[in-house]
Amino acid sequence: QVQLVESGGGLVQAGGSLRLSCAVSGLTFSRYAMGWFRQRPGKEREVVAAISWSGGTTYYAGSVKGRFTISTENVKNTVYLQMASLKPEDTAVYYCAGSLLIAGHLPVRDYEYRYWGQGTQVTVSS
Repeated sequence: QVQLVESGGGLVQAGGSLRLSCAVSGLTFSRYAMGWFRQRPGKEREVVAAISWSGGTTYYAGSVKGRFTISTENVKNTVYLQMASLKPEDTAVYYCAGSLLIAGHLPVRDYEYRYWGQGTQVTVSS
């Protein structure tokens, strides 16, 4: 059974930082990519960042590049999203997701991911 459990969401002031965690079980980690997506109020779900489990390849949406960092900690089977310089427009439900990694192809679209967490709310106050 594959399970992704997110934590770390909450309320933060604009300009502040927050780290989201996603504990993963049931996957063959070396063959999977992990992604973070978000859904802002009234908008469609969008990619935030993606990473191969080994950490060798990463992708960031233009709106978060330079502010957010995706990483993995293999001994804890956990993927992180470190968020800095947060803005009110970052307010959203954040989801982690897993997908089989095909060599040379890092998934960055939601339909490419099979396994999903339950989501965690991030609210950034102005």
